[in-house]
Amino acid sequence: MLAVAEQYLEQNMHPLVIIQAYRQALDHALEALKDSLSIPVDINNDKQMIEVVKSCIGTKFLGQYGDLACHMALQAVRTVATQDEGGRREIDVKKWARIEKIPGGRIEDSVVLDGIMINKDVTHPKMKRRVEAPRIILLDCPLEYKKGESQTSVEMSADTDFTRLLQIEEEHIKDLCTDLLALRPDVVITEKGVSDLAQHYLVKAGVTCLRRVKKSDNNRLARATGATIANRTEELKESDVGTGAKLFEVKKIGDEYFTYITECQDPKACTVLLRGPSKDILNEVERNLHDALGVARNLALEPRLVPGGGAVDMAVSQVLQEKAKTMSGVKQWPYSALAQAWRCVGVRNVVRKVRKVIPRTLAQNCGANIIRVLTALRSQHAKGNTNWGVNGETGELCDMAELKIWEPLAVKAQVYKTAVEDVANDQALFPHRAAALLDPQLYCGHYIVA
Repeated sequence: MLAVAEQYLEQNMHPLVIIQAYRQALDHALEALKDSLSIPVDINNDKQMIEVVKSCIGTKFLGQYGDLACHMALQAVRTVATQDEGGRREIDVKKWARIEKIPGGRIEDSVVLDGIMINKDVTHPKMKRRVEAPRIILLDCPLEYKKGESQTSVEMSADTDFTRLLQIEEEHIKDLCTDLLALRPDVVITEKGVSDLAQHYLVKAGVTCLRRVKKSDNNRLARATGATIANRTEELKESDVGTGAKLFEVKKIGDEYFTYITECQDPKACTVLLRGPSKDILNEVERNLHDALGVARNLALEPRLVPGGGAVDMAVSQVLQEKAKTMSGVKQWPYSALAQAWRCVGVRNVVRKVRKVIPRTLAQNCGANIIRVLTALRSQHAKGNTNWGVNGETGELCDMAELKIWEPLAVKAQVYKTAVEDVANDQALFPHRAAALLDPQLYCGHYIVA
């Protein structure tokens, strides 16, 4: 797009005029994408959603496990999706869907849990490792006597003072445990430490305890179980106890223990458990799954699709070319040139410099005759076949709907927005490129030197 704008700068056209034409073309392109070039998709229809997600991971390592990966991505996105009172959907996959990689087993053993899994074991060997329908308390405070942050001096004048110090510490820990046990919990999870004395009181009461849990894991546990994270034990109340989970279980996988809090009712947070023969394979699977999660998330937020294979780029170019015929004034020239740049076919040499456009790049990568392919593609779109694009494997023209190659509308719209805004910012932040070619009087009589 910058290359296209260069010829108009040489003709003394003001950069603001070019930017305004580009932004007007962007508005028309987004309008065409939403109204005529995209199709709606039912986010509750697994078959339609899987087709789109498969087109994302089809060429990756996880493509051979396409059905499994697609189902995992859809399940994770649907689990963490929320909707506020205004009807706005929020899907924060990075925050609420954690991916845990455990070497060993087969990739087919990977699963999306209806709850949370954390890499922790109980603090005392006599604590229960399986609890059904647990009452869970989440804490952000230590269950131990608070230590001095720096050097602490204590002056004792009697032989009973040291014994009294230990007694005060034990009384403090006992008060903490009394506050907890008053709510009859089955599981206590804290982000801080738990002293041996506190463990003794909890074991005696039949309560299981986990300590030093990550803050992010604690937030996911709160969302999944319905519990409220407390900073002080004396402030705990019945509504802070989480009862949303139906099963608490500690399992040993390999040499490590993992805590499962599953069978949650409407958890809104989950753990994606990945299994595989080695860490390298698991890392690759995780990267591929991130792509699938991103596609599923974009579809859930904006359930509309556009054809891939460069079809939508050529269709947008066709729409802008028709719009340009109805425009008047100097803006129509950069407007029309932008449409040509999108399809990457034009009579001007400067337009031919624009290489990174999808139809042309696909044809070039396949070793096809670029001019013939793009000319034939223009002909198909002129006939109204807006779904026709370039087959990325053979370089031939075909209907993208038949090949089931689709892209989320949100992604394509963001690509266009980013491209146009980058050009606008380049012109705005570095005006000396254009100023050197324009009349210096337009810039308040001052010469601007690059």
